[in-house]
Amino acid sequence: MKRYVLDTCALIALFQDEEGADVVSRTLNAAYKGEVEVIMHKANFLEVFYEAYRNRGKEEANLIVEEVKKLPVQINPEITDEIFEEAGRLKATHKISFADSFALAQAKVSGGALLTSDHHEFDIIEAKEDIEFAWIR
Repeated sequence: MKRYVLDTCALIALFQDEEGADVVSRTLNAAYKGEVEVIMHKANFLEVFYEAYRNRGKEEANLIVEEVKKLPVQINPEITDEIFEEAGRLKATHKISFADSFALAQAKVSGGALLTSDHHEFDIIEAKEDIEFAWIR
């Protein structure tokens, strides 16, 4: 079964109805039907929460958390040894954020395609790493 790993920007695009929201929505609909699997690392879920908290306040952030929990998304709360090592390696060798290192590590370790719009951060990584990307725009 095809597996996707959600990056923070993919969920933000969905909730703010930005360009690419339709791609995220189609992916989630496929997950509801059991056609694909969707995963998000809890570090990236935290990033969704704090972005909403910073921009819209605590109540809106909590509402978004509840909405995400209703989605067919497996939130991975663990930092396994594999994810620990891969996230650390990626952070040490590329100019990426801490949260991005977890999204990339989750994709690499789980064999999923990273669902993202973040070309600015990830185009160079796509060219250098054995990580699959699924671009929403």
